[in-house]
Amino acid sequence: MTFPFSYQVIRSDRRTLGIEIKAGAVLVRAPRFATQKQIDDVLKQKQPWIETHLRMSREQVKTPVDVPQLSADELRVLGTQAVATIPPLVAQYAKKLGVTYGRITIRAQRTRWGSCSSKGNLNFNCLLMLAPPEVLESVVVHELCHRIEMNHGPRFYAAVYRVFPEYDKYNRWLKAHGAALQARMNELRGEGLMKN
Repeated sequence: MTFPFSYQVIRSDRRTLGIEIKAGAVLVRAPRFATQKQIDDVLKQKQPWIETHLRMSREQVKTPVDVPQLSADELRVLGTQAVATIPPLVAQYAKKLGVTYGRITIRAQRTRWGSCSSKGNLNFNCLLMLAPPEVLESVVVHELCHRIEMNHGPRFYAAVYRVFPEYDKYNRWLKAHGAALQARMNELRGEGLMKN
């Protein structure tokens, strides 16, 4: 059976067959005993879902060739803005969530928007200063909620939606436009900028 997309089959000791869209490609994770017919049947059943999410994924990984690169000075300005803006925002939402946190680090990164370590240290990408303010807030809330739950389970999202009900809307914005923002940074400039 042929499909309007290519795919890669990765076999392992898993018991079920799953489909993953990653970086514009279709990955089929299959049990070692799965037959080609079983794989084809699942792909046919999931084809509309695959085509929709494949299109979305490919849009996200596109890097526009005419995106203006940020200079080192411009990155420093963004870092300065982030240092002035993000810590008060973290303090505000930490109080709402009833959590504590450690050190805040501002970086220029091409891969991550934020992170929270097991010790409560927070890391944020200065490129968030180029996004709408609500997008920055959504990332701050996301990372602080890891002080409640380190995974992305129901308890984690219950905390997110409690203090930021429109989280999904701004998370979608970041997924749709984040690659274009990160494309503005030269790969050689992904250094730590400032710490708070």
